[in-house]
Amino acid sequence: MVRDESVYRMELLCPAKGPRELNAALAAGGDAIYCGYGTTFNARRGAESFNAETFADATRRSHVAGARIYVTVNVVVKDAEMSSVLALIRRAWLAGADAFIIQDLGLMYEVSRLWPEIEIHVSTQGNVHDTRGVLFCREAFGVARVTLSRELTFQEIATIADTGVDVECFGHGALCFCYSGICQLSSCGGARSANRGACAQPCRLPYELVDEAGRVISAPDRGRPLCPKDCCTLDVLDQMRDAHAASLKVEGRLKGPDYVYAVTHAYRGAIDDLEAGITDDKADARRRRLVKRAFNRDFTHAYLDGTSGDEMMSYERSNNRGELVGTVVDSRSYGSVKVRRGGGGGGRERLRTAHVAEADILLDEPVGKGDLLELRPITDPSQFLTTTAPADAVAGATITVKTTRTLESGSLVRVIRSQAALDAGERAADERIARRREVAVSVTAHIGEPFRLEMGLCDGSATVVVEGFVVERARTRAVSVAELEEHVGRMGQTPFEMASFSCEVDEGIGMAFSAVHRLRADACDLLEQEILAPYAERTLGAVPSREDIVREATTHGRMDQERAANAEVSVLVSCPEAAERALDAGATFVYAMPDALSEGTWPEGTRAYLDEVCREIDHDRIDPFVVADATVCCGNVSEVRLARERGAHIEIGPTIPVHNQATLATLSRQGAGFVWLSPEVSIAEATELSQADILPLGVMVSGRVRAMTCEHCILQVADRCIHDCAHCGLRRRKNYLKGQEGERYPVTTDLEGRSRLYAAEVLDATPQIAQYLQAGIRSFCVDATLLETDEVATEVAYVVSQARAAERGARLRPRRRGCTSGHLFAPIE
Repeated sequence: MVRDESVYRMELLCPAKGPRELNAALAAGGDAIYCGYGTTFNARRGAESFNAETFADATRRSHVAGARIYVTVNVVVKDAEMSSVLALIRRAWLAGADAFIIQDLGLMYEVSRLWPEIEIHVSTQGNVHDTRGVLFCREAFGVARVTLSRELTFQEIATIADTGVDVECFGHGALCFCYSGICQLSSCGGARSANRGACAQPCRLPYELVDEAGRVISAPDRGRPLCPKDCCTLDVLDQMRDAHAASLKVEGRLKGPDYVYAVTHAYRGAIDDLEAGITDDKADARRRRLVKRAFNRDFTHAYLDGTSGDEMMSYERSNNRGELVGTVVDSRSYGSVKVRRGGGGGGRERLRTAHVAEADILLDEPVGKGDLLELRPITDPSQFLTTTAPADAVAGATITVKTTRTLESGSLVRVIRSQAALDAGERAADERIARRREVAVSVTAHIGEPFRLEMGLCDGSATVVVEGFVVERARTRAVSVAELEEHVGRMGQTPFEMASFSCEVDEGIGMAFSAVHRLRADACDLLEQEILAPYAERTLGAVPSREDIVREATTHGRMDQERAANAEVSVLVSCPEAAERALDAGATFVYAMPDALSEGTWPEGTRAYLDEVCREIDHDRIDPFVVADATVCCGNVSEVRLARERGAHIEIGPTIPVHNQATLATLSRQGAGFVWLSPEVSIAEATELSQADILPLGVMVSGRVRAMTCEHCILQVADRCIHDCAHCGLRRRKNYLKGQEGERYPVTTDLEGRSRLYAAEVLDATPQIAQYLQAGIRSFCVDATLLETDEVATEVAYVVSQARAAERGARLRPRRRGCTSGHLFAPIE
C-alpha cells in the first residue's frame, strides 16, 4: 500500500494517570492521551485513574484542545468479567473516548461484533510483531491500530506500516525486559500477573547468574541482569518518521505531571522541528537535558537499531539516574550537632545527633536552585546521599552544598529532580485551560446590517457564525479596525486564542464594545459545542448479558472436533533422542521447537511447537514447518494466520492467552482446532472453559513454566559473549538466575540469541488429572525442554501412570515434594 505523504503526521501519544497529568500533557503539546478508566481492567491496576466524572471532563477538555483520548483495557479478561468490561467500554465511549487499547482477543471480537463504530487499538500486550500478525488483527477485528512490540527495528516497523494499518511505537520511557503479553515471571512468584495489570516488576530486582554447581558467573557490577535502560528516540525521530510510525508513545502512566510535561514538551519541540525541516543544536541540547532530568535509567534505542547487547542494559541500578552534572572536588566536616526531631501531632520531641558537612562540586552542566542532587561516593556508590542546589549555576562553576558526611574527590553528582521542571509541571497541572486552540476570526460590519462574526478553527474542522446588533454610524468617534481587532481578540477564559483577524467594515461606524464582547463569547460557546457535537450525538447498543455472550460463543464459535477417548500425554522435547524415549515411555505426541527440528532425524509425526515470537526475521526459520495437513502448535497470531492459509491443523499454544469463551470462539473461527491453556488459568476456570464445549483443551501438568522470552541474551551478564550463539560454550551449560531468596530460575538461550527464563519451581499438576478428565480435558503436556534424555523417559512414564490411574478411578499419587501447584487453586488477580 502506498501511503499519502501529504497527510502523514506522527502523533505524539502521552500518558495520564489522572486529571493533573492530562493537563500537563495537553499544555506541553500532546496530540493524544492514553489513560485508564477505573482501576480494574487495565495494565496499571490499583493506580490512580479516571472515574466517570473526571473522565467526562477529560474528554471534553482534550477534544476542545484538539487532542484524542484512548482508554487502556490492556489485560486478559475472565468469563465472569466480560459483561463488566463491555459496560466500562460502553460508558467510556459515550463519554467521549476516541479508541480503546485492548489485549484480549475475545474482548476485541465482542467489541467489534457489538459496536463496529468503536475504534480498536491492539495493545503491545497482544504480542504482535510482524505483518501477518497485524493483518490477522485487521481481518479478525477490523482494528485501526496495532501497538508493536518494543523489540522491533526501524526496518520491521516500516515493513509493517506498509499494510496500511496504523502502527504505534514506543518512543520514550521504561522498557519491559520480556516480550509483552507473554511474561509470567511476576505470576510465578504469586498471584500478581503482568497479564492482569498487577506486575510486581521482578525484572528490576538483583539476581546472580550461577552454574549448575551454584558458582557465581555474573561479572562484577552486573547485579540486575533483567533491567534494561529506558527508551529514548529524540536522536532518531527522523528514522521513526521514515518508518511511518503513526504514533510515538511516551510511557509513564504512573508518573507525575512534572515528568509528563517535561518529556512531552521535549518531544513536541523535536517533532515540530523535524516536520518543519529545522535544525537547532541548542534546542536539541535543551530537550535532551529535559528528559535526562526526568526519571530515567539511562537511555537506549538499541532495539530500533537492531541490537540487544550490553549497551541496552542498566545492570548496576534500577532506580532514577537523572543527569550527570559534575564531580565533588573537595569536602569538609563540621562535626555533629544536636537537633530536635518529632513533637508533631502530639508526639514526643527528641534530640538527635546530626552530622554537618559541605561538599564543593565542579559543574559540567548547569543546575538550578532547588534541584535535587545525588552524590555517590567512589568507594561505595550504594551509599549515596542527596542534597539541593543552593542557587542557579552555570557549567564550569563550583558550588558548595550541605551534606551529612564528607565525600571523596571525584564522587559523581547527578540532578535527579529538576526544580524548574517540577514547577513547570505543577503550573501546567493546575491550569484551568491547559491548551488554547487557534482560531481565525472574520468580522463583517455594514451600516444598517447585523454585525456578523465568523470564528473557525485554523485546521478547518469547525466554524460558527453569529449575528447581533445592527451596525450604526458613529455619533461621536468612529471605531477603528485596530480597536475592533483588539476587542474581538480578547478570548479571556475561553479555550481559544485568535491567530488571524480579517474584517469588512464601512467607514465611520460606531458600536458598544460590550455588545461585541457578548457576540465573541457566544461564538466561542458555539464553537466549543460544534467541536463536541459528534461526541454528544453518540449512541450505542446495550451491553449483552453474560448468558448472551456465552450463547454467541457457543453457537457461532463452535467447531466440531473429535475428542480423544482416553487421556493423551504430549511432550515438548529438545532433541530427537528425547522424542524417541518419550514415545517409548507412552507419550501420545511429541513436540519440538523450530531450532530443534532443524537438527537430527525426528520420529515421524513430531509436531512443530512454533515460537511465541514471530518477527519478519523469523519467517525463513519458522515457516517451513507450517505445511498442509500437518499439525502445528502456534505461539503467535502471525503463525495462526499462516497455518490457516496453508491448510495446516492449528493448535493454539499457551502463549496466546485464552481466559474466556469469546476468545475460544474467536480462535475457532480463525481455524483453530485445539487450545493449550496458559499456566495462569486455574482448574476452576479451565473446567468452565472446557464445559462450554467450543474447542478441545489441553493443560500443562509437568515441567517448568516458561516465565519470560527476551530478545536480550541473559547470559551476557557474565561478560564473556563471543557474539556467535552457535558456538557459545556457556549456552550449552545449565545456567540459572539466583534470586534474593536463593530461588533458581533456569536460563536458556537459543540460536537467535533470545533467552528464555523458566520458573524456579517445577509444576506438578498430575494429582488433578482426574478433575481435568471429569471436566472433559483429556490432553496433558509435559514440558521436558530442560530435562536430560533419561529424565524425559522417567517423567513421561510417571505422568502416563497418573493419567491411567485417573481413568481407572484409582487414587493418584500426591504432589511431589518441592513441586508447585501453580495457579490451579490460586487464580491470578
